[in-house]
Amino acid sequence: MSSDLRAGSLFSVAGKIVLVTGGGSGIGKMMATGFAQNGAKVYIAARKENQLKEALVDINRVATGPKAEYIVANVGSKAGCNALISEFKKRESKLHVLVNNSGITWGGPYNDFPEEKGWDNVFNVNVKSIFYMTAGLTDYLSKDATSRNPGTVINISSTASVEPGAEGALSADGNGTWSYQPSKAAVNHLTSTLALKLGPSQITVNAICPGLFPSKMTAFGLKAAGEEAFNASQPTGRFGHPSDIAGLALFLASPAASHITGTHTILDGGARYLHHSVAPATKL
Repeated sequence: MSSDLRAGSLFSVAGKIVLVTGGGSGIGKMMATGFAQNGAKVYIAARKENQLKEALVDINRVATGPKAEYIVANVGSKAGCNALISEFKKRESKLHVLVNNSGITWGGPYNDFPEEKGWDNVFNVNVKSIFYMTAGLTDYLSKDATSRNPGTVINISSTASVEPGAEGALSADGNGTWSYQPSKAAVNHLTSTLALKLGPSQITVNAICPGLFPSKMTAFGLKAAGEEAFNASQPTGRFGHPSDIAGLALFLASPAASHITGTHTILDGGARYLHHSVAPATKL
């Protein structure tokens, strides 16, 4: 069996149609930019139209394929997901890559953590939207998909899915993100479940579990503790850069990853290991 093992073929996403939820800022925008810069047609979706418009200017400045577009949407409910899916289907006849990136968190005291905003809304956006977006676009993702060039679903989880600490530098004193960690653990398991379900339809489903990247969600902790303090807790000496998250997303969406599904890849520069070290880490 002969194969084209050139990098330009193995890792190409040129011509693919990509939808990124939560694509107006943070790592969603980073991934959307990476796809656009490599020749994909990108759609970004989020609640805030002004933010989407601003992101689009930056993304299209470096796009090498069709210009990126935006769709205003709120994936915090099944109806909101269906509205986004309906609008996307008005514009395209297929979808190659779905990036379920929308996510929120909530901090509050352990003995008075709110139910609706703290639990219900976090699980609605972080978990349920992944299911409804993927189920609603399965027909588009499977269209013309093959075992060598499958449809791709990338779910954005978090290192919080495997790290149990809910009280830390990213939440205010006396507060914890009690629902965020279990919601992201659910993302991992849902990723595995969807990978099993959609494999026969030639759709791969994988999760990325980022550590610290600069975003609106991490802005409070970065400002309160200072970037130097966070960098000191990273074996690599830095937090995540756009190239880190975009590179992994591009790989998972490329032919090089066509035989990879059901994985949960941690992208944290090894920071999780320092949390369990019994002695200070030293440079070799």
